[in-house]
Amino acid sequence: MPDEYSLYEAKAKLSALVKQVREGRTVIITVHGQPAAELRPIDPATRPHTLEERVAELSSRGVLLPPKRPARSDTVYPVGPRKAGALRRFLDERE
Repeated sequence: MPDEYSLYEAKAKLSALVKQVREGRTVIITVHGQPAAELRPIDPATRPHTLEERVAELSSRGVLLPPKRPARSDTVYPVGPRKAGALRRFLDERE
């Protein structure tokens, strides 16, 4: 039988719940006493193992869209000079 936690408890104990799930347990999250979500382990056989497999899966689901134009490999993004006291300037701007 899966463990049940209220949404309030689940937010407070999320790290512990994820640890339980990684150990193979299933957790039910309830809202006002009614089941709303289920945390369960992912079947390793269904997970893509390589980046290419993951990209192919996300593309087939429509989550990733192809670029509108090809990427340029010669693009260089300049890095400006470092200035000392960046944290102090940031904190001064917030005041």
